[in-house]
Amino acid sequence: MSEKTYYAPYIDGLRAMAVLSVIVYHLHAGWLPGGFAGVDVFFVISGFVVSASVHRMQPAGVLPFMAYFYARRVTRIVPALFVCLVATALAATLFVPNDYLSLPNQRTGMAAFFGLSNFILARSSDGYFAPITELNPYTHTWSLGVEEQFYFLFPLAFFGWLAGRRRAAVALFAAGMIVSLAISMWLAHANPIHAFYMIWSRFWELAAGVLLFQCMKLRGHSFERPSAPSRWANLGGLASIGVLFAGLWLADAAHAPMPASLLPVLGTVGALGFLHGRSGGVVEACLSHPAMRFVGRISYSLYLWHWPVFVLFRWTVGLTAPANQLMAVALTLLLSMLSYRFVETPARRSGARLPRLVAIGAGAALALTGVSAMLLFDKSQSIISLSTVARHPQDWYAHWEDVNAEAGDDECRAKVERDLIAKGTRWQLSRGGCPTATTASHKLYVVGDSHAQAYMPLMARYTKTTGVPVELFTLPGCAVVSTPLGIERSVCTRFLDAVSAELTASLKPGDVVFLPGLRLPRLTELTTDFDEARVQRAVWGDKAVRDRAASEAAAAPFLRRLSDKGAIIVLEAPKPILKLLPYRCSDWFDRSNPSCAPGPLVDRAYIEKLREPVMQSFERLQASNPAIRVWDPLPVLCPQAACSATSAEGQPLFFDSDHLSGHGNTVLLPDFARFLQGVFGGAPKA
Repeated sequence: MSEKTYYAPYIDGLRAMAVLSVIVYHLHAGWLPGGFAGVDVFFVISGFVVSASVHRMQPAGVLPFMAYFYARRVTRIVPALFVCLVATALAATLFVPNDYLSLPNQRTGMAAFFGLSNFILARSSDGYFAPITELNPYTHTWSLGVEEQFYFLFPLAFFGWLAGRRRAAVALFAAGMIVSLAISMWLAHANPIHAFYMIWSRFWELAAGVLLFQCMKLRGHSFERPSAPSRWANLGGLASIGVLFAGLWLADAAHAPMPASLLPVLGTVGALGFLHGRSGGVVEACLSHPAMRFVGRISYSLYLWHWPVFVLFRWTVGLTAPANQLMAVALTLLLSMLSYRFVETPARRSGARLPRLVAIGAGAALALTGVSAMLLFDKSQSIISLSTVARHPQDWYAHWEDVNAEAGDDECRAKVERDLIAKGTRWQLSRGGCPTATTASHKLYVVGDSHAQAYMPLMARYTKTTGVPVELFTLPGCAVVSTPLGIERSVCTRFLDAVSAELTASLKPGDVVFLPGLRLPRLTELTTDFDEARVQRAVWGDKAVRDRAASEAAAAPFLRRLSDKGAIIVLEAPKPILKLLPYRCSDWFDRSNPSCAPGPLVDRAYIEKLREPVMQSFERLQASNPAIRVWDPLPVLCPQAACSATSAEGQPLFFDSDHLSGHGNTVLLPDFARFLQGVFGGAPKA
């Protein structure tokens, strides 16, 4: 199964254009707004080159051809991917603490070993262009997943060409391209995230490269020797590069991949078709320049390494300062050159000498080894990490499991059961294994958004100490007496209706329903820095006033149903909010990050001013429902003139800009227990 491949240097130039476009876009999207479409260029080139590289083969059968093809792809793709993913996992373990922003990261990385990361991203992300995506060091592997899935299908579809049924093979790829293009156009409106990530909406781009090769071959174009120079071909190549440049500039993220991919794909198809085998002309000369050829040769390693380097800069020192951008690019280039020299090239040469099944088996072994390494790093993070967040998880994370792991505890434990309710979660907490029986005669119910779930350590300690059972209902973004955040109002309404039905059926007179939640605008988020004008609008703007009145009106019937059952209702007064994310600004390597510039302090008077409209809402609700009480955590969390992200001893009170940390739960427990002791009227004291 030998083959003779004609080296076309301009293809390396096209690869260089593609990878440099992607790198520039990822470094600063404003510099090349359509640079993300460089991936579309790679897809077309891949389809074209892989067809040209095997078209002269005369395989004995489909299975030998598949074994040969997969062995080549494994030795080309897997070794460099393995080194990059394992090194990235180690670096992420050292510098990136686990949190809601990094939650999909490990799953994405492990799936990338098997060419399936695009499936994970399609299910767990808000899309390629969402801000959170910039903090996942494995996001870029989605395109490798698409290519690997295409390579899985390619030998089956291309075998007909090798077996002499060329027109049938052309028809097969043409049909696949048409169907995929139609799916891409449909999904662009029905499900843009799937349209971007999935093979069935990207197949047409790779198939375009295959069809280009097939059509050129059927027309007699030689892929074994140079073609005669042609003025018209040079002009066509120049026009095609113009279309490609236009696509890389004009491609709109809001319309990716359709129609954003059309111009880059058309330009790449034209450039490949007009320039292949022909020398001469300004375009061919530029694309074949030694610098472009060098970048093209290492383009795979450049693509692999640039994204994790950029992401780790974002997690640590930041990637907005010019000096940091230069350092990130330099580090990317260094790692890529080392990867090409010591991983890609040796693997490709040695892979050609290995038996095919051995090469495939070695690739599978590397993938399994990589997954094992990732799991080991994750398990060891609290030991090897350089982040104080990872080294002291009990202080930072609001995990109820830490309550049972505390040193010096007796056999008493908090038991937790979990199930789902209307897209939310119900947690049932009780005490178990204690030498004395509980004397609690009432129950505590908690209903709210992610801030309610952030109280899990407090609730676990409370039930473990007092014996009062706790039932906690949470749905992120959905709190009572609050405008839903990041969630459809109808979803929140269904959740609260389901919770109301549960409580109405189970509440007994004297039970307490605690309603925590975020009721102030965040001062900072992943996507927004502190902006006083935005905050003022979010508190006192016309829309804010209307939304607050609507949430107050919507809450009143819910609260009345609870009080009619004899329940005591406890509203949580707003806690302090911060201008930074403490878990991202807690270490020597991230304190200089621009997102940490606002500092850990906020004036208490400023917070109290922001709280005034909420407290007025509470007063109106109390006036209409005497069963309502208000618990205020502000005096405990902010005893001084300035509210801080940390306690006087330097321990974190907050995990991010508004959610409590594990230590913050510990600080609030005594005050919360005293408050509830008065509400219950005799419950055991915590």
